[in-house]
Amino acid sequence: MLKSRPLFRSDVPMRQLILDLLPESPPTLDNFVPGGNAETVTALTEWLAGGLGDTSFCLYGESGCGRSHLLQASNFGYVDAATNRSLKGVGEIAELAVDNVEALDADGQIALFNHFNRLKMAGGRLLTAAPQPPAHLALREDLRTRLGSGLIYRLQPLTDGEKAEAVAAQARERALKLTPEAINYLLRHAARDMRTLSMLVVALDQYTLEQKRPVTLPLLRELLNLENS
Repeated sequence: MLKSRPLFRSDVPMRQLILDLLPESPPTLDNFVPGGNAETVTALTEWLAGGLGDTSFCLYGESGCGRSHLLQASNFGYVDAATNRSLKGVGEIAELAVDNVEALDADGQIALFNHFNRLKMAGGRLLTAAPQPPAHLALREDLRTRLGSGLIYRLQPLTDGEKAEAVAAQARERALKLTPEAINYLLRHAARDMRTLSMLVVALDQYTLEQKRPVTLPLLRELLNLENS
């Protein structure tokens, strides 16, 4: 049902508008777009279900490949080392997911090393993510060794074709009519990570309802230009 007050205001940045819509689609394994990562997602799913005995599982890949999405979808205790570099408050978490592990400071590296040893003894599990595999990270040698002793999988970024297919599928789920031209326009003019593209589909759905207009290239330009209003 259309809200009684406008969702879109020209004095609010587009990024904040789409972030306001994000909570209805929290990261899950089901809404992750695998692209060429089917084998990695299958292995992670099996490990999360307890089907593999390794203490640790490391995902690595370039920015925008979906590392954070999968860590948050794991339902493990999630911590982003980019904002909690010393890992304060995670000492009792038996299933821990550490994003951007390469950002840990000296105290955080010691804390994770010690926590890894506790998890291994107690049968706990550690899920980590970084831009590079553990052996290439600027971390303590003993911590690199621990992280490198488990499962290590690379996440490949989606191709433009895979992103276009994912955007089209998400639009169909909302009964939102997006032509190939409209999808290509989004890929050329919006941020290229799937998280932002997915949020834009949500925002576009709401905007077309509010404006009572179909999706056209002028409407897409209008929506994207709200960020600079």
